Amino acid sequence: MITVNKNTFEYEVLNSNEIVVVEFWSQTCEPCKELLPILECLDKVYGKKIKFCEIDTKKATRLAIKEKIVGLPAIVVYKDGKKIDEVIKEDATEENIEAMIKKYI
Repeated sequence: MITVNKNTFEYEVLNSNEIVVVEFWSQTCEPCKELLPILECLDKVYGKKIKFCEIDTKKATRLAIKEKIVGLPAIVVYKDGKKIDEVIKEDATEENIEAMIKKYI
């Protein structure tokens, strides 16, 4: 999984020609921290077909606002620089995230 920040987000996510799954998270969000190892496992399973990134919203608040992240955790799928799918807050379960990923492989 690639760690991105406000300076690398555009290159790694918006300008990517791959489908990209991004976890928007924060150090103060316990559910977010619980999902990180799950996403790392999903990266091992699906990483050859989909790019996985994570970004700490506390270090990129304006970017999170620009991307219309309304709650954490937020797992967002991008294609051709556009947000095409997401699961947020309590819907961001391992089952829901994997089902969303499977739609794009």
